[in-house]
Amino acid sequence: MLSTPGEPDLFVSRQRPCRGREPRSLPAVLYVHGATFPSALSVSYPLDGRSWGADLAEAGLDVWAFDFAGFGRSERYPGQDGDPARVPPLGRAHESARQLERVLKHVVAVRGGGRVSLLAHSWGTMVAGLVAGRFPESVDRLVLFAPFARRDLTGLPDAAALGGWFPLTVAEQHSRFVSDVPDGHPPVLTPQFDQWASEWLATDPVSGGGSTPSVRTPSGPRADMLAAWSGDLPYEPGLIEAPTCIVRGEWDSMCTDEDARGLFAALTSSPLRQDVKISEGGHLMHLESGRRALYRAAAGFLLGA
Repeated sequence: MLSTPGEPDLFVSRQRPCRGREPRSLPAVLYVHGATFPSALSVSYPLDGRSWGADLAEAGLDVWAFDFAGFGRSERYPGQDGDPARVPPLGRAHESARQLERVLKHVVAVRGGGRVSLLAHSWGTMVAGLVAGRFPESVDRLVLFAPFARRDLTGLPDAAALGGWFPLTVAEQHSRFVSDVPDGHPPVLTPQFDQWASEWLATDPVSGGGSTPSVRTPSGPRADMLAAWSGDLPYEPGLIEAPTCIVRGEWDSMCTDEDARGLFAALTSSPLRQDVKISEGGHLMHLESGRRALYRAAAGFLLGA
């Protein structure tokens, strides 16, 4: 647990390296999770007996991950214990960026210096973008998996009306996870979803307190998504100086071809840019049958292949 006076305690993990490899001699990567589930249910979750983190470690990376406040094994926001209408959206990108900065500095200190790459998913790409722009000397490479980009939509809900948090059920998660798959196409979501869902519910100590089990989920990421789609992306892509790879699924409605093109064009200070689109993949590709292609794309870029 990473503790700093006046800041929430953050759970930080490190993937066990492959036998015979000294972690400090390997390039480091820090995983930044998305809006609704923590690192243990994403990069560290074993599907068919093997996690993405283990795959990255075998490829030759020193793999780190953490949970934002309000998620997983990190400290909860005080507002998550009360009426969500009484607090503003918890865990906005600018606040969460301070948490990522803390973890990034911790990783650098443990490793004795050097740079660290960031591998971020969905909403987490906005937090990673903020940190990469602020600390170019600390970020080696940046992988933006299923990133949100700036859109100019109107008529979106008012972010201030979201409240501090919301209860998210297994049924709602499942609906999100499969929504991108075309009608009539065979399922691509992992058949381990029921077990995954059980472990996800267990991340909230009061998940079974109501008639329908749910996880109290910070609303800040939703507010940031609404802001981005209203034209106010929380970070400026042009400030990112690290080589950057956008990787996304063919079916991802949260990161369309137009979104990726706009974000790619806005990365004006990055010396190397890639846009990788993987066939038959959605927004949650790391939990889908095509995840191996995602693993290869991320590892290859992070290792400079």
